[in-house]
Amino acid sequence: MSGPGDAAVTASAGAAGGRTGGPTSPLRIRDWPGAPVGPLPDPVDGPHVWLVRMSGRGTAPGRAARPGGGPGGSCAVGGDVPSPGVPWPAPGPGGGACVVPDVSVLGPEERRRAAALRRPEARLRYVAARFALRGLLGAYLGVPAGRVPLIRLPCPGCGRPHGRPALAGAAGAGLHFSLSRSGSLALLAVAHAPVGVDVERVPGPRLAADAAGALHPEDQAELAATAAPARPAAFARCWTRTEALVKATGEGLSGPSLGTVRLGAGAAPAPLAGWRLVDVEVPPGHAAACAVRDPRPPGA
Repeated sequence: MSGPGDAAVTASAGAAGGRTGGPTSPLRIRDWPGAPVGPLPDPVDGPHVWLVRMSGRGTAPGRAARPGGGPGGSCAVGGDVPSPGVPWPAPGPGGGACVVPDVSVLGPEERRRAAALRRPEARLRYVAARFALRGLLGAYLGVPAGRVPLIRLPCPGCGRPHGRPALAGAAGAGLHFSLSRSGSLALLAVAHAPVGVDVERVPGPRLAADAAGALHPEDQAELAATAAPARPAAFARCWTRTEALVKATGEGLSGPSLGTVRLGAGAAPAPLAGWRLVDVEVPPGHAAACAVRDPRPPGA
């Protein structure tokens, strides 16, 4: 993907996204091209999900941004946090171009969270994902990325302002979004209703077994009946469905849904009244899911 010392958002050659054949088919993703290109999909037809491939293995202070040299190419920027005002290398005809994230578009809270991350790699990837999210939302709103009005809604459990991220004002009524990161991957999701997305690396057998105890009893039983070699991937499917749902509701993993709502560990999510839950196609070794509020009966 990217070479040593990279700290950038790597853009693939813009594969088209959209729904597959049926309501239980995995949701195809769009590769994030570094900046919105062409007409944006209507949130009413969503959810729509973009895959952001990030590098960020740390760089030596003082190195300048440099474009990559072809497919899988990359850019690097010196220091622990990308420098503001670095130009975006244009995507090449074969893909593999990159975009250096501009930290100046982030808000004060985003910068504080970035600074709190100890590992430079994690800090760079956080900035890259937030930069991509702001670029996408800014394109929908017709405003610069730095002027996207991000807020936190009240928590449905305690009422404090640490619930689901949202857009302030009238813009937030018809455009909902979610962001998830796992290593060098990030997913951006938009929809016309509350939406949550989650991507995770498939864990090892021991971690999957330990964490499965937090799931619904029927999901635990389904995992126990799954052949041992396939169990970690099945767990990852169920876990990402769970995280997508609690991100969409704003309750988080400390809310009542964890362990009380059955979402399934099989090839397709279990139906859930009031929600459309779909798996998301991601690179091998990962699992991902998206949940969007839907008043229609499951399967309608």
